[in-house]
Amino acid sequence: MLTESFLDYLRFERNYSDNTIVGYGKDIAQFRNFLQERGSEEFDPSVVETDDIREWIVSLMDGGSGSSSVNRKLSALRSFYKYLLKRGEVTKDPLRKITGPKKKKPLPVFIKESDMDRLLDETDFGDGFVGCRDRLIVGTFYATGVRLSELIGLNDSDVDFSSSQLKVSGKRNKQRLIPFGDELKQTMLEYVNIRNEQTPRMTDAFFVKENGERLYKELVYGIVKRNLSKVVTQKKRSPHVLRHTFATTMLNHEAELGTIKELLGHSSLATTEIYTHTTFEELKKVYKQAHPRA
Repeated sequence: MLTESFLDYLRFERNYSDNTIVGYGKDIAQFRNFLQERGSEEFDPSVVETDDIREWIVSLMDGGSGSSSVNRKLSALRSFYKYLLKRGEVTKDPLRKITGPKKKKPLPVFIKESDMDRLLDETDFGDGFVGCRDRLIVGTFYATGVRLSELIGLNDSDVDFSSSQLKVSGKRNKQRLIPFGDELKQTMLEYVNIRNEQTPRMTDAFFVKENGERLYKELVYGIVKRNLSKVVTQKKRSPHVLRHTFATTMLNHEAELGTIKELLGHSSLATTEIYTHTTFEELKKVYKQAHPRA
């Protein structure tokens, strides 16, 4: 049987793993069963048409298969037909013009505004230098939308208190200016005073450890995760979630998409537009909860 010879070819000539071979066998059998359910007496790969493949894709999607699963099955079928063409068993590839379903991009995860208010206004970050620093780190991510690498890379010279703005170096060393408000400014000034009194100046870094050295990514990630855990239980609790939260909050308060793009340092407006989907999903959720006929 052609399927069996194909699986033997994968096993002995291509050295595919047992799991892959079993998976390919199941995918081809599933396609064969689909054709037989539609009236084919036996599986003849040479008479399969492109429309047969398309109808199978529709059937899989209607049955609840995700795009990743469907594309994996198509990959198995593509390999099968390449093998058949190589052996001369078929003269055409019905998958040549087939494009698999696009994988849905996951929507950005963000923290609700009320939870951020509770964290920054009511939650104890601890006493002294560390508590003040950690609260400022969370507040800076939320108030400016900077990336983790950008926050770590901030130097004292990048923080302009007179004009209330940060100068950050983003991807490909592209610099941009980000304004900040009075509340963040006061927290920054408090932090700088405590830092200068209690830590040695080992570097020009704005955010430092207790020994005066610049922070590193894993430490900041841990600070954010630990403190977000005080107000939310969601799985993702990272600096990037706070960046998403900044953008979503700005959009919810009627900021223009182009402005958010510049603040985030996106090179394309298409990247920023993902946040419009986030706010619309939240809108749908509220609608379904609030409307009696939703």
